[in-house]
Amino acid sequence: MSNQTFNTNTTTGKVRLSYANLFKPRAMQPGQEEKYSVTLLIPKSDVGTKQRIDAAIEEAKRKGAGDKWGGVVPPVVSTPIHDGDGVRPSDGMPFGTECKGHWVMTVSSSVDYPPEVVDQNLNPIINQSEIYSGCYARVNVNFYPYYFSGKKGIGVGLGPVQKLEDGEPLGGGAPSADSVFGAVGQGAPAINPVTGMPM
Repeated sequence: MSNQTFNTNTTTGKVRLSYANLFKPRAMQPGQEEKYSVTLLIPKSDVGTKQRIDAAIEEAKRKGAGDKWGGVVPPVVSTPIHDGDGVRPSDGMPFGTECKGHWVMTVSSSVDYPPEVVDQNLNPIINQSEIYSGCYARVNVNFYPYYFSGKKGIGVGLGPVQKLEDGEPLGGGAPSADSVFGAVGQGAPAINPVTGMPM
């Protein structure tokens, strides 16, 4: 079994990035291991990507039966892809509105394996502000079986990321100075510094 190869790696079509932490690892919760991570919003219309993901997950299950789960695929295996029109498995609350009509999957890699992040021409993206929650990309992912604290499931690792295009930022972000303060002179009239009179 050990010399068998399993096709657990695939690359998505165009997906939207959410919670993008691709340049600086962070812990999901205090005290947890820091990781590079991103949540992928995969349009349900992209049937090809979903089929490739499902096939890679099945391969990871076969691999798990061989080297993690004692020769048997459990009847229920936790997988990392979720229906954005449903509820979050962590707390049972509905996914955010940006997830509607999408499959949702969070992928990560350890601090030892920072993801390669490139543009359409495969040049490394240096300016970190170019990658944000809301932009569009293709992402390489690799599925793997795990057996941890009595729980058997399929995890997913983060590979290279290729930005495809900009999109509406998710989460709002900070307001611009212009929208908060307006242009000088919109409030009180300007004062002539010599005469002290309104200009």
